[in-house]
Amino acid sequence: MWNFRKQVSPRQPDSGPPLTTKQRGDAAEDAALDHLQRQGLRLVQRNFRTPGRGGGEVDLIMREPDGTLVFVEVRQRAHASRGGAGGSITAHKQRRIVLAARHFLLRIGSEPPCRFDVVLIHGTLATASVAIDTAPVPHSIEWLQAAFDASASF
Repeated sequence: MWNFRKQVSPRQPDSGPPLTTKQRGDAAEDAALDHLQRQGLRLVQRNFRTPGRGGGEVDLIMREPDGTLVFVEVRQRAHASRGGAGGSITAHKQRRIVLAARHFLLRIGSEPPCRFDVVLIHGTLATASVAIDTAPVPHSIEWLQAAFDASASF
């Protein structure tokens, strides 16, 4: 019959236990956060989720020095197949991010200038395991400012 297993990275020799999808995602968010902070942005909140089922989530909420609130989606893919890191940010995913951003703005009671950015991490991070049949691919970070807007998501 079918063998269902929790999705984890393949194990490399002497690399310790494989990382879970959550650990790989956290490592990608850490790298993105570090990159954005080096560019002068300040962290407001991490992993903001809307209440209830079917809501949205924003990976990072940052603030620019000029006060602009930046809602950031972080995507990491080790390989470019199936569109790479950016290929998974569908219109549906954008709508869920916009929904979460609107909930966040209702909570703070004001609406500063806002934008939706995407941070794409290509390749594997130093903490991530690599597929068995490939050599390690150094990661690169691509920051797409104003990658989409709320009006185009609905």
